[in-house]
Amino acid sequence: MKIIKVQPRGYCKGVVRAIQIAKQTRLEHPDKKITVLGMLVHNQYVVDALKCLNIDTIEDKTKSRLELLDQIDEGIVLFTAHGIASQVKDKAAAKGLICVDASCPDVLSTQTIIKNALADGKHVAYIGKKGHPEAEAVLSISPTIQLIELHQPLPPLATPLFVTCQTTMSTSDVLAVFQEIKQAYPQAEIGEEICNATRIRQQAVHELQDVDVLIVVGDKQSNNSTRLAEIGRNHGIPHVILIDDASQLDLSAFHDDDVVAVTSGASTPSQLTAQVIDKLNGEEMKPLDLTRLL
Repeated sequence: MKIIKVQPRGYCKGVVRAIQIAKQTRLEHPDKKITVLGMLVHNQYVVDALKCLNIDTIEDKTKSRLELLDQIDEGIVLFTAHGIASQVKDKAAAKGLICVDASCPDVLSTQTIIKNALADGKHVAYIGKKGHPEAEAVLSISPTIQLIELHQPLPPLATPLFVTCQTTMSTSDVLAVFQEIKQAYPQAEIGEEICNATRIRQQAVHELQDVDVLIVVGDKQSNNSTRLAEIGRNHGIPHVILIDDASQLDLSAFHDDDVVAVTSGASTPSQLTAQVIDKLNGEEMKPLDLTRLL
């Protein structure tokens, strides 16, 4: 079996920053209750590792961040890397909570661009995933922002029009929507905001040649991880597997002459990917140390 270790892998800068903020918050407030409003980054292992620092996480896919906040009544609330609505910040402050924002700078940059477009009198359309916290934060900026979902018919859009996107979307999918919008609305202004970490990981999968199996190590709640798997399938790779960790890897499904590429989402701890590679190589896997994931 030939194993290709796709680069880059591991945490992106936004994830590293969010984790550093969480750790620093615990250092500065050793005795305070700290609760993350949603998953700090979309990986359950990171949530478990934060628990080792006595940092709790509340998450419920059926509830908005504003609704989830009702469950926090004391201490520090930590906002996730995906961005947060101003209404949530205001509600947290009104409850007397200490607010710490770990929003990714790329996400904040997209929000600023959208606010500027609205201030210039433009109608804003946003390509994103319904219910995703990044999209939720953007849509909270103004009720006039229109969500465009992938693989859905293009709805009627108002003009003058500015169109942008969630930072973790598939580059090719987003470009296809941009082209469709440009055909229907030639004067539309386009602001492609897919972050560089997402872009280069997707490009690395696009460039794979003669691969039999692509393994994406990442949480199924991670949009950038699921997009990598989707891109692998669209690229024609015969077998694409999205797994949380090495325990989900069935070696009996592989052949000796397989060419296997291994990549990971931007919020996947490197230790998890290393364990997968060790298992593929028939080597003893190093035990997972949650405290070293942060």
